[in-house]
Amino acid sequence: MCGIVGYVGRQPAAPILVEGLTRLEYRGYDSAGISVAGPHGQTVVRRVGRVRELEAALPKRLAGTVGIGHTRWATHGPATEANAHPHTSGDGRVSVVHNGIIDNAAALRDRLSREGVTFTSDTDTEVIAHLVARSTAPELEERVLESLEQVVGTYAIAVLDAEAPDRVVVARNGSPLIIGVGEREMFVASDVAALVRHTSSVVHLDDGELAVVTSRGYRTFTRETPDTGREPTTIETSDEDVELGGHGHFMAKEIAEQPETVARMLRGRLDTRFGTARLDGLNLSPRDLRAFRRVKILGCGSAYYVGELGALMIEELARIPAHAEAASEFRYRNPIIEPDTLYVAVSQSGETADTAFAVREIKRKGGQVVGLVNVVGSTIARECDGGIYLHAGPEIAVASTKALTHMGVGFALLALLLGRVRDLSVADGQRIIAGLERLPADIAQVLGQEDSISDIARELSAAESLFFIGRVRGFPVAREGAQKFKEISYRHAEAYQTSELKHGPLALIEPSRPTVAVIPADDLTSRNLAAAEQVMARGGRVVAVTHPSVDLGEVGARRIDVPRNETELDPILLMIPMQLLAYHAAVSLGLDIDKPRNLAKSVTVE
Repeated sequence: MCGIVGYVGRQPAAPILVEGLTRLEYRGYDSAGISVAGPHGQTVVRRVGRVRELEAALPKRLAGTVGIGHTRWATHGPATEANAHPHTSGDGRVSVVHNGIIDNAAALRDRLSREGVTFTSDTDTEVIAHLVARSTAPELEERVLESLEQVVGTYAIAVLDAEAPDRVVVARNGSPLIIGVGEREMFVASDVAALVRHTSSVVHLDDGELAVVTSRGYRTFTRETPDTGREPTTIETSDEDVELGGHGHFMAKEIAEQPETVARMLRGRLDTRFGTARLDGLNLSPRDLRAFRRVKILGCGSAYYVGELGALMIEELARIPAHAEAASEFRYRNPIIEPDTLYVAVSQSGETADTAFAVREIKRKGGQVVGLVNVVGSTIARECDGGIYLHAGPEIAVASTKALTHMGVGFALLALLLGRVRDLSVADGQRIIAGLERLPADIAQVLGQEDSISDIARELSAAESLFFIGRVRGFPVAREGAQKFKEISYRHAEAYQTSELKHGPLALIEPSRPTVAVIPADDLTSRNLAAAEQVMARGGRVVAVTHPSVDLGEVGARRIDVPRNETELDPILLMIPMQLLAYHAAVSLGLDIDKPRNLAKSVTVE
């Protein structure tokens, strides 16, 4: 959710911190601030709003080559300057930036208040600054370690102390944090996007691990181990990957990239001869795969909806029971973990807190869990027994588009592999492979209709409320369509199973509430058309997302045609117009598309 940056080196720290915060703004944008250690102590500047407000408020000459910064998505306390990070100790000596939630913050505040500490914010983070400042340990890293032993919760923190101005101490527990290794300079960030302009060599910290970072290098350690010897790895993300590249918004760029990125994801993963998928990263043999009797998929938001689509693919192709569940609810119902169930955790960032907690619950009870994630080295990727990397490239816009499409493709590959170790024929496997190979061109064909889809989106944007309907394979598409629309247009959008309309929702049909109906060419086409006719008969307007061969007949609907692929893969393509509808509706309303209000890209708190 929030974004952290840090720098230790020879260059002025402030410009590097501001640049990093700008690249992390999609992770949180209620307020921003930096702290820079200079020759006359620390300078802390904080502002409510975007990073541009912070940049405008900085002194013209801000000396100092060591600093930390933060962009906030509010959890404890409203978006005010007092609640913005960095937070400082009472004497101004210690500055802290923090992602996560301190569960025992109230108890710590009470204790510190009784000891004479005066708090200036509503945040949980401020307690860390006071704890570090009150520690009597000789070195900053020891003071941080001693302070964190009193803390219960999730955190990624970076700490700056005026008495040790040559270093930054960082720590991680349940929230991502990485170190960037440069030439006589070092970087700290919660996301590689803040680092790619400066280095491709990074160190991923594990939970419970700390690091002391100076311009000369770093040392990683834990309470039990003075030096954990964490080695750098090379990241493939480039500076261009996190630039707009001529597009008006990152969401537009990421939608447009899908033909290319899907082709890249499929490269080397299709075995046409045997009609199967190559997924060595699962770390599961054919014997292992055959032993599973069911599949449980866990994700949040859009990842949950595409998980529902994945469950349908697995049942259709592998003929084993599959079910998707919201990861945010999973661990709270004391789930039964079965040894013959394959659990699949889905997350773009690989850092989604609710999904990571679900993974840990499964592993605690002896279950087998694999991940579908986009970020190499992320928490979920490292904690799962294996997985499928999505290889979508960096996704900056809060509303997921290309990563979501890659999740659908990932489930198609998994379903194909599970099917082929069971009863799916070579011929059917080759049919699915042929469909997957057509996907990039089919996606490009949908994107070629962007002008006409944008016209429909402008009409829909005038409505205060919309329905999205679909059945069986179309229902996850409808759910995702409603999610996208409400996320960035701020219009109320609700998804229903088409078959449920007559069981209540028809009462709400009226001309001012349009319906987006998913009507693929399949064995349910006539029933979907009948439902659309019922909506029209009650004065409702319909937009049909359909296939060219579907005759809408008497249904006076606007239509968006999607190329027909294999029936099992059609929902992946049917989701593409939903992305364009949401995007262009938000454009017509003049909204901040990449950074919708109240939302953040990577939800790393409960």
